[in-house]
Amino acid sequence: MSPRFQTRRSFLLAAGAAGLLLAPSPLRLTVPAMAKGVEPTPTMRGGSNNYRPGAPLVERLGSGFWVKGTVRRAGDGAPLSGVRVQIWAATVLGGEREPRNHGSVLTAADGSFRLETEQIVPNFGQPHAHLAYDDGDFKTVFLRPVMPSASDTSVSAHFVLAPA
Repeated sequence: MSPRFQTRRSFLLAAGAAGLLLAPSPLRLTVPAMAKGVEPTPTMRGGSNNYRPGAPLVERLGSGFWVKGTVRRAGDGAPLSGVRVQIWAATVLGGEREPRNHGSVLTAADGSFRLETEQIVPNFGQPHAHLAYDDGDFKTVFLRPVMPSASDTSVSAHFVLAPA
């Protein structure tokens, strides 16, 4: 017997480890390279309320509150740059239909976006924002993130887009 397998216990441990590595996939240990692709974000019910196709690109819609997030491609999760995201919400300026509460931004090279607005206020009892992707290269997605509290100063939403 070789010095490596001097005891029965070390032999059994080595054999068990080899069995796990050689086993069919349900028993094989998962490594990130073998992980399943990134799934697309489903559209949220009620997310398209008061949506305006082609809302203008804006630098800001007020101050004191941040809407931020990321946009990635389904499958590989790569960040998408230059993607248009529309944002609207009820704020201290008025309801979701108020033109001063609608605007679009483009994602940065890392897929991130952010827009400063006035404070979001409860609408139908919930403080929430609406965000949309609908530029055509990918399937349209509407998101409606609800804030835990009306005193929050930011809300985040993350898109994973599937090809159209």
